[in-house]
Amino acid sequence: MGKNIYVEGLNEVPVPMKDVEIVERKGIGHPDSVADALAEEVSRALCRMYKKEFGHVLHHNTDETQIAAGQAAPKFGGGNIIDPSYILLVGRATTHVGEGEDMKSLPCKPVALKAAREYLKRTFPNLDVDSEVILDAKLGMGSDDLTGVYKASGHLANDTSFGVGYAPYSIADRLTLETEEYINGKMKEKLPETGQDVKVMTSRVGNTVTTTIACAMIDKRIEDATHYRSACEQLYDLVYDNALKIIGDEKIDYKLEINTGDDYDRNVYYLTCTGMSQEMGDDGSVGRGNRCNGLITPYRPMSMEATSGKNPITHIGKIYNVMSKLIAEDVAAKVTNEAEIRVRLLSQIGKPVSEPLNASVQIVLPDAETNPNLAKWKSEAEAITADWLDNVDKVSDMIIEGKVRTF
Repeated sequence: MGKNIYVEGLNEVPVPMKDVEIVERKGIGHPDSVADALAEEVSRALCRMYKKEFGHVLHHNTDETQIAAGQAAPKFGGGNIIDPSYILLVGRATTHVGEGEDMKSLPCKPVALKAAREYLKRTFPNLDVDSEVILDAKLGMGSDDLTGVYKASGHLANDTSFGVGYAPYSIADRLTLETEEYINGKMKEKLPETGQDVKVMTSRVGNTVTTTIACAMIDKRIEDATHYRSACEQLYDLVYDNALKIIGDEKIDYKLEINTGDDYDRNVYYLTCTGMSQEMGDDGSVGRGNRCNGLITPYRPMSMEATSGKNPITHIGKIYNVMSKLIAEDVAAKVTNEAEIRVRLLSQIGKPVSEPLNASVQIVLPDAETNPNLAKWKSEAEAITADWLDNVDKVSDMIIEGKVRTF
């Protein structure tokens, strides 16, 4: 079976050229993103353990992590967690290898719990992992029909499923992604009053771009309502200045709004003890947030599959989503930056991951089919796609080593 690569020109206006675009990102402290991160951290920890013990990754999927919100009583100057949030690490893992006297038991649950705790501690400095969250793990043994795909030569798809990707990012994409990364990155040094639960929503109508941000604030770092207002004003100024750097020379009328749910007259503020809304009211689940490019993009092709937590060897819901993104970015960078590149990869269960049933690459431009460069673009895009499919191991290694994002 071949690689079944189909490259076509598509006569359509690319999304960045259309009148309307909406882009969302749930920040690293959003409950859905926390669930994604923990699922992925557990998967990567299991991969490292399996490779250390056996030289290769064994069957596992940890993509069902759930977060049940707790209860908190935040207040200016510092409140309290009343009831810890509950995190359940759920999935399947190979817990035993061999039979009889040769059987070896593996510490999957301890490995999972340690990975989760370490991530929470290094990522959320305002969360007391020992007292303000309850961690639990339920990792059952993987089923024989799925674990069997690991025993065959090569990587065999565990499902009939698909992955999607696109490139390059639009200005709305970049503003959304880079704004959240800035707030939860460099900006924390200047404004430690801000928490990690940051949601960024960008609306573009023509050349008018409006970004709405919901940012949890840390109660113990804010003395009173006056300080809160000052912190929000400083957040506005810092984010706005950073946005201008992202926009650069593009002709954009940029508008920014911060914590629009606040009502100062009624003493309503987005105040938290931990900087995470899971402390009170917001639950979280794997796959309900960002796609593997870090965004939620209703105007672009998207897969409903959860990428985080799935094994990086045979699970199409992970490999093909990541690979589609990598192919699209490569084509956009090396072939043409004039067009929108859309990639979709479709597998068949039990067939080699390197041989999809359908590898579709679309080069989207208003005049794509009559563009004199199309034949050259199609040839180059096909070669790039084939090269990535020939290097499934490289994609798996990138995932295990944390070199590609999954949420």
